[in-house]
Amino acid sequence: MQPRNMSMSGVVDLAAVKAAQEAKAKAEQTRAETARQGGTGAVSPADLVIDVDEAGFERDVLQRSAEVPVVIDFWAEWCQPCKQLSPVLERLAVEYGGRILLAKIDVDANQMLMQQFGVQGIPAVFAVVAGQALPLFQGVTGEEEIRQTLDQLVQVAEQRFGLTGLTVDPDAEPGGAPDAGLAEGPYDAALNAAAQALDAGDLGGAVRAYQNVLADDPAHPEAKLGLAQAELLQRVQGFDPQQVRREAAEKPADADAQIAAADLDLVGGHVEDAFGRLIETVRRTAGDDRDAVRRRLLELFEVVGPEDPRVVVARRALARALF
Repeated sequence: MQPRNMSMSGVVDLAAVKAAQEAKAKAEQTRAETARQGGTGAVSPADLVIDVDEAGFERDVLQRSAEVPVVIDFWAEWCQPCKQLSPVLERLAVEYGGRILLAKIDVDANQMLMQQFGVQGIPAVFAVVAGQALPLFQGVTGEEEIRQTLDQLVQVAEQRFGLTGLTVDPDAEPGGAPDAGLAEGPYDAALNAAAQALDAGDLGGAVRAYQNVLADDPAHPEAKLGLAQAELLQRVQGFDPQQVRREAAEKPADADAQIAAADLDLVGGHVEDAFGRLIETVRRTAGDDRDAVRRRLLELFEVVGPEDPRVVVARRALARALF
């Protein structure tokens, strides 16, 4: 079977955006707690390749993916191609020096995990970044292609999720890295309630929950992001997409028509289209209409994330359009 390479550009996954912010906050909290305890958080090179089972999956993969991209190697003892691929992955995991963590999962002993990831054949390689699963490739492939895939994974993990990886100390004892743990935050209950409301389709409830957090802490990053997401989904909930697209095409200088179409663009994953549409509308409008378009564009920046390269480019384009 030919390798199935991943694509990590384009679509905005609102859940992934939320996870990215959570991952950044958790990673920062973990580093701060480790420093407070006087530790370095360094791991041994031997700790960069781990065996994972269903019981330890949440701890060893999901939680660790808030610190470092976790590459998963699905394998089995009877699988001859696995015996070709696995040593390459293990060597590269050490060579990448903490920028990835390799988790090896025996499919015979962990069939539930195999089903959850939709593995159809082995060897199969996935990644988990900030709790989000990404297919990398299936079958044996060349080392150069594997390196290219891992380089892309590391770049995306750092740029989109703020994950800089693990600190490796050749002299560290295997298994000796401190486990800082994560203290429960003062708004965790409210944020969990908001997330549950989103999952249940109660967008109004999610909006109110995020607003309650922001009323007490106006700069709270997760609440700001969650509110922007919930309000976006709430706006497009009653849209007739064909009508919105038709009005936008017929009225290129109409602020309301272009704002509605941009919301649809973003929900559909067309990030550059949404940004470009509103920037062009800024050029075509003036006064209150122009200000309304500008404010909506800034809101969409919050949804995607201020550090996203597409937001950085669009901010510069907006500045040129305004001045």
